[in-house]
Amino acid sequence: MQRKSFLGRSALGTFHEVVYWQWGPADGPVLLCVHGLTRNGRDFDAVAERFSDRWRVVCPDIVGRGDSGRLADPLQYGYPQYLADLTALIARLDVDRVAWLGTSMGALLGMIMAAGPGTPVERLLMNDAGPVVTKDSLQRIAAYLGTAPDFADMAEAEAYIRQVHAPFGPLTDDQWAHLARHSVREGGGGRLVLKYDPSLAKPFQSAVDNDLVLWPVWDAIRCPVTVIRGAQSDLLRADTLAEMQSRGPKATAHEIPGVGHAPALMDEVQLNLIADWLTA
Repeated sequence: MQRKSFLGRSALGTFHEVVYWQWGPADGPVLLCVHGLTRNGRDFDAVAERFSDRWRVVCPDIVGRGDSGRLADPLQYGYPQYLADLTALIARLDVDRVAWLGTSMGALLGMIMAAGPGTPVERLLMNDAGPVVTKDSLQRIAAYLGTAPDFADMAEAEAYIRQVHAPFGPLTDDQWAHLARHSVREGGGGRLVLKYDPSLAKPFQSAVDNDLVLWPVWDAIRCPVTVIRGAQSDLLRADTLAEMQSRGPKATAHEIPGVGHAPALMDEVQLNLIADWLTA
């Protein structure tokens, strides 16, 4: 694994570092993995370990998360900025085509990117997100997004991660420890703090009163799409998934029992679904 970075530019003319994690052969086909709202690229370590023998697996930390920089103006946190940075990343990789695997926010960004004329997205896997995002799930996320807890030690941090992300499902102790380890950094006074900017909440909380509906975007997609849904997900409803199979790109769909929002893509069953998508 290599830690790499480049400079992104905001609409206000300020610059920020965008960090990404790269695995596998530099000349391999690109598997671009884009994380959820408060997560980071290290969520995909299990994916990278499985597929980096052939694929150039690239896992960015979206600005405001992980090791990437923070924006001076929190109101710039939003999809236009993220899409601009991801377009710059694809250009930096010097490729014309990518396979896009996105979880939650990363799936929605992939959907928007795939819908554009001349898109570099040749295939899309959407992990527990779709053209309708329920207001209930948005409000649940908003409830913890703006908090800025700190922790005395890694045990406290892991307990918090297990609580907030319990819908990820029955992960092993090692998997929870991995998520916790890459979710925090050292803060002031020897405490641990979360590796995302709590100011993300400012633009997010203004958009949680209604369902987010993006069917025109979905209908514009022309590449093959696979969707993975946690069977207990509050973000991607079962009726939305059914409609995704019957209109637009007519997705191939899989449900993961005992999991909510969102499948962690760490166990063998879920990794095998990714393998099937990559070879379809």
